[in-house]
Amino acid sequence: MICLTTKNQQLKTKIMIWNKNKECMSREEMRQLQGARLRKLVDNVYHNVPFYREKMQAMNIMPDDIKTIDDIKKLPFTTKQDLRDNYPFGLNAVPQSAIVRVHASSGTTGNPTVVGYTRRDLAVWSESIARCLGAFGASREDTISVAYGYGLFTGGLGLHYGVEHLGASVVPTSSGNTDKHILLIKDLGITGVACTPSYALHMAEVMRKKGITPEDLKLRIGIFGGEPWTENMRKSLEEKLQINAYNIYGLSEIMGPGVSHECECKNGSHIIEDHFFPEIINPETCEVLPEGEQGELVFTTLTKEGMPLLRYRTKDLCSLIYEPCECGRTSVRMTRIMGRSDDMLIIRGINVFPSQIESVILQLPEFEPQYLLVVTRENNRDNLEVQVELKEEYYSDEINKTIEMRDKLARRLQSVLSISADVKIVSPNTLERSVGKSKRVIDKRVLE
Repeated sequence: MICLTTKNQQLKTKIMIWNKNKECMSREEMRQLQGARLRKLVDNVYHNVPFYREKMQAMNIMPDDIKTIDDIKKLPFTTKQDLRDNYPFGLNAVPQSAIVRVHASSGTTGNPTVVGYTRRDLAVWSESIARCLGAFGASREDTISVAYGYGLFTGGLGLHYGVEHLGASVVPTSSGNTDKHILLIKDLGITGVACTPSYALHMAEVMRKKGITPEDLKLRIGIFGGEPWTENMRKSLEEKLQINAYNIYGLSEIMGPGVSHECECKNGSHIIEDHFFPEIINPETCEVLPEGEQGELVFTTLTKEGMPLLRYRTKDLCSLIYEPCECGRTSVRMTRIMGRSDDMLIIRGINVFPSQIESVILQLPEFEPQYLLVVTRENNRDNLEVQVELKEEYYSDEINKTIEMRDKLARRLQSVLSISADVKIVSPNTLERSVGKSKRVIDKRVLE
């Protein structure tokens, strides 16, 4: 890891550069590298992924047509629907025997988005996370607890192996059991915590109630992602926990956390663009937008082996900053996500689609296809309430029957969404109807 000293007087610590050759590469050198990797990627998917071969043939594109990174505009886009249509392994570019790990994220119809990783993919992922951690000022002297969920969700294991690759100590606390987590932060001298920002605020509140102050801890770094958060929330986290709070961004389809990261300048997130090439497009026309304009973020996985993707539409809205950062890194930066171009909600770090909930409701004969989702934030935790109408033939004054139907729906939703929801059964014809587009979601969360 390289240490650089910045001239910016506001930065009081040395900037840590994990991979100086890549993170500080000139713009022209980066473009040359991206072009070479794109040519190799296109040749690979054309010959090994029937989906892309058919797409390219329909557009009269051959691998030899791709010569520089600018030619990426000639290539087809990939959408979430394409991943669902090719479930589970239709987009893999390697034999199943080469896949050493599988992760999955939720989909809108019950089928998850399955992502396979080769051994080299995992090595790239771990190195990418190490770059993020270096930018946060972490080193092998640190002890970091990973409180993202482990399992099919990419957050837990992604950060876990990245911390190990850095050479720091990792404590795999996972999510939940806040009291024990706080005990470990104090007793083990944990210096960094990786979790959603809302969970960090929840921990700060529990610490306050227990009489634990920041002075009792060695905590100094917060690694936060998985849900939207604001500068006001950063200020609150830094004041309550006496830490530096940093944003980390990723999505399972591309790799997982570690696609981009903030540095100590906290002025946009550096994209690891030697592996993940970004574009900003108009979500309506798919036209590539000029530098600095806000639009939909698109990624191409330049080095992914297991499930490489061409021009994947993330639905996240932001803009790109190409001028070099004061930290010394020359990689392009993305601004904070300003919203989404679809109806997906992010609740406690989990992607939730209203259509997911609708599909569960429609599977149960007791309920009308009339529902309302109310999302709130209480005690720094997201809460999802599902209001659903009961059919008239099932309506009854018997409380036990109502509770039984409520609990059955709640269990089904838990199974599909991977998070709990508060189910509220309402009487027939209770929810407001609309002659236009139905309003299915009320998001009352306020990010402060």
